[in-house]
Amino acid sequence: MTIRVLVAKVGLDGHDRGVNVITRMLRDAGMEVIYTGLFQTPDSVARSAVDEDVDVVGLSILSGAHLTLVPLVLEALRTKGSDVPVVVGGIIPDEDADELATMGVAATFGPGASLERIVATLEELVTRR
Repeated sequence: MTIRVLVAKVGLDGHDRGVNVITRMLRDAGMEVIYTGLFQTPDSVARSAVDEDVDVVGLSILSGAHLTLVPLVLEALRTKGSDVPVVVGGIIPDEDADELATMGVAATFGPGASLERIVATLEELVTRR
């Protein structure tokens, strides 16, 4: 089974070098990656996740707005009836990662997270579903 991952940049964060590297690395690891591009809204991410029938949603946030935007994405997914796991990558302080986990984020990846760890985590999340 090929894992389908939706990767999105939510909000006004225009820094996309890292997310472009990650999408290629996930693709090279055998995953099907749907990258929605910059400046997505929480609703557009949820709609795309449902339309594309993905296994995981990955959010890349470098703007510092993760505690504002992630709950909106989680709510939009619930509203659309999706229980797909959500992972977040970016500049996330440890205490914020704990809060995101409490909100329902399945995993958080900070700077320097290895591709091996990211791939293994996504595979584990999909297997558990």
